[in-house]
Amino acid sequence: GHFILAKLFNIKVLKFSIGFGPKLIGRQYGETEYVVSAFPLGGFVKMLGEQGDDEVTDEEANRSFAKKPVWQRFLIVAAGPVSNLLFAVFLFFMIFAIAGLPTPVDNTVIGTVSADSPAQKAGLQAGDMILSINGKETVKWLEVADLISNSAGAPVVLVIDRQGERLEITGQPEITPSRNLFGEEIEKRYMLGISLSEKVTYEKVSLWRAIKAGFSQTWTFIYLTIMGIVKMIQAVIPASELGGPIMIAQLAGKQMEAGWINLVYFMGLISVNLGILNLLPIPVLDGGHLLFYLVELFKGAPVSATTEMLGQRIGVALIVALMALAIYNDLIRLAG
Repeated sequence: GHFILAKLFNIKVLKFSIGFGPKLIGRQYGETEYVVSAFPLGGFVKMLGEQGDDEVTDEEANRSFAKKPVWQRFLIVAAGPVSNLLFAVFLFFMIFAIAGLPTPVDNTVIGTVSADSPAQKAGLQAGDMILSINGKETVKWLEVADLISNSAGAPVVLVIDRQGERLEITGQPEITPSRNLFGEEIEKRYMLGISLSEKVTYEKVSLWRAIKAGFSQTWTFIYLTIMGIVKMIQAVIPASELGGPIMIAQLAGKQMEAGWINLVYFMGLISVNLGILNLLPIPVLDGGHLLFYLVELFKGAPVSATTEMLGQRIGVALIVALMALAIYNDLIRLAG
């Protein structure tokens, strides 16, 4: 994103690097050196005049990043995170165009049984299909949830199908907090501790509908990522949930085992996370630079070198602290 917009605005790009740190391999094409660096945690684009102390000749002054109007610099910096989000749209589009749109299968098959729950004590198992509760036939999961919730705590008799065998099991619902995706309590109601199977079917759709679904899925992940950050600031989500490269690698491995669709979904989620995190108004990140450019836009003059330097130091300290916490959490999880 940075690279394409820089070229579009006729800025001289000195280096395009995949990864950070020492150069492993590289080659000069025209005025730009393309390299692969040692640490594969992102990458960077080095433009002429991007650093305040860069030496720029009079002949190249018009191709310097620093000499470009603030709106062009803003767009160039914003193009990086935006590319992350557009890449996620592309990934989800590919899934929906090839495999189809996933639709949850609404049935009464138990997907999971919570540990030490009334369901586990009663002998219910994952894969059991609930045929009826207290003599009332169940076809949809909402019917199962309502019958258990409306039991007022009285025992419920479930007729289930377990691998072709018809069984009758009695469970004792208990008042249990119902929580949202972020672990916040929404309400308390009677439950057995079972959840619906996550089985889905894939509906073949047109390319146009796949594109729209790609944008919709990306927007959903953008919202969840932003809300996740908010909930972490509010201490709803503990800081121990923060993960780093080790956690990402572990999760990617699990998704790969589950199939290519799961892995590509995970790639899309990571790409959205990178895009949103990079837009945070923290100096050093793209969002910090965008904040400085907004100030310059309204002030009519660049932020002072002292302010920018102080912001950069604070930003570096914050990023290093976050990385240290994430890697510490990764190592604790490994040890556990």
